[in-house]
Amino acid sequence: MRGVWYRRLRAASYRALGSWLLLAAALPASAEPATVRVAVAANFRAVLESLARDYEAVNERVRIDLISGSTGKLYAQIVAGAPFDLFLAADQARPERLLATGRAVAGTRHTYAIGRLVLWDPRRADGVGPDRLQAGDFRRLALAKPALAPYGAAAQAVLRDLGLEDSLRDRLVFGENVAQTFAFVRSGNAGLGFVALSQLRALPPSVIGSYWEPDLNDRFAIRQDMVLLQRAEGRKVPSEFYSFLRSNRARAVIESAGYRVSPNR
Repeated sequence: MRGVWYRRLRAASYRALGSWLLLAAALPASAEPATVRVAVAANFRAVLESLARDYEAVNERVRIDLISGSTGKLYAQIVAGAPFDLFLAADQARPERLLATGRAVAGTRHTYAIGRLVLWDPRRADGVGPDRLQAGDFRRLALAKPALAPYGAAAQAVLRDLGLEDSLRDRLVFGENVAQTFAFVRSGNAGLGFVALSQLRALPPSVIGSYWEPDLNDRFAIRQDMVLLQRAEGRKVPSEFYSFLRSNRARAVIESAGYRVSPNR
């Protein structure tokens, strides 16, 4: 008798398990966390990490996955088919090219930040500027590779305008992006270098030293654009994160981090 009840109980357990598995399989895909893959220029990564944490805290079923690097390298990965939903570049040209070739969603190119280039010396507090570059009392000057990073192109333009590009050529060391350039200067591998003001805003005041912000002409202003990529077209979650990055709340965070923001149109 006991064996009969045992077999019946085991059969009932299997039926319950089967029902549970069928129910789980029938749950909508939205029950799984939605991931937004964002390619972001190295200079903006820390700010975007902060914004992503704020967004995830309110939207618990969303995960923001950040991949950072130089704008040029990220652009090449997108062209090669990398599965990104959103691209936050450090320039305007590459997002525009993605639109022109159908790799980005029409109407989504937006200037989310205007970068501020500074010449930085963390070991001196008595000021740094054009006179320091002309005096040449340093062994290495760091900047990002101009062909890959808009901050590097802007730094190169500053040296050219000062008439120092040729005389300092042998002292230049190039980072793959402005994050690596920052590391060169902070570690002492370069005496000074051109970095993003936002990077200095993240440091304790006691270790900043001194910096100088050159007046970039309109041609070399670092307007940083973002676009939704083709993979995200018609998908609600990437579009909502894109809209969040254009919100007044996000703009306030971006400005406080050492960027300028353009009118939100």
